[in-house]
Amino acid sequence: MKHTRRSLPASLTALVSVVSIFHTSSAFSSIPSTPSSIYTTIQSSSTLLDPITGEKVSSPILPNKNKKKTLVVLLPQLGEFDSAEYCEFLVSAEKSLEENDIELQIVGIGDTTAAQNFCDFTGLSPEKLCIDPNGDLHRELKLHSGPNVDVPEGVSDDVIKFFLRQLPGSVPTDEEQVRPVGNAWLNYLAMCAGIGAPGTLPEILRGYFGDKNAPERFREDDVVEAGFVTIGPGVGPTKIGPLSYQQWFADEKGYQRPVELATVRLKNMVEVLTKWDDYVSNPLAIALRGATYLFDEDGKELYSYKSRGVLT
Repeated sequence: MKHTRRSLPASLTALVSVVSIFHTSSAFSSIPSTPSSIYTTIQSSSTLLDPITGEKVSSPILPNKNKKKTLVVLLPQLGEFDSAEYCEFLVSAEKSLEENDIELQIVGIGDTTAAQNFCDFTGLSPEKLCIDPNGDLHRELKLHSGPNVDVPEGVSDDVIKFFLRQLPGSVPTDEEQVRPVGNAWLNYLAMCAGIGAPGTLPEILRGYFGDKNAPERFREDDVVEAGFVTIGPGVGPTKIGPLSYQQWFADEKGYQRPVELATVRLKNMVEVLTKWDDYVSNPLAIALRGATYLFDEDGKELYSYKSRGVLT
């Protein structure tokens, strides 16, 4: 797949600008700071694996003394729409990060097969990625995992199994995992509906209605095929079964056009759903959300953001 650089979202642009200020001001201060507790937790994690070999990483992803600032991004499941969408921007931002002496390190939930598929799809270098198969680091950092609701005790396992058969991955072979997996899906779907997930519904709507303040997201040669629906190349031509039409905004450029971001998300969804078993090795971690941390050379936390929902 061909990958092209895209404009950065406002959040990452602001982050890089802040880092530039810190980078300039750091020349005037030689007093070392104390590593934050988050930095120490990530540094001491024993659950991170190499995305290619599946073996424990040979050295901590955060060293005791770094020559650069470090941007650490914890993604949800690699088989997650959030992960692909965010990583698209991170790949585009690599040059800006390098110019500001920022080392990028990404941690995603999944196994080596998921990592290979994810890197192939997003263009991310495996050197920038570590995998955490069960999301143990996410839990240790107390990252968001939905409204924390459980399937009521009065609901039988047979009902939960019926529910799970309608979802990707179906019913786990281990009977003891039926209810825990059901709980994980319940929390994830609740977030998709905006429950315990502030910002999710507005972000979903933004994908359909467009955003005059956001950059274009769909390349002119991109094509998405989902069943009997084909969109592309670009955002104009659309085919639904035997019906074909051209979007009215097909020739407009310079902003995120209506349904453009929704089409990008459809592309990501097709990638994940057609390779679900390759991407999602542990459905118990499906509700876990991600976070972004920026540390200076001494491990001091300069910036942090914890996702509170889906697509946020």
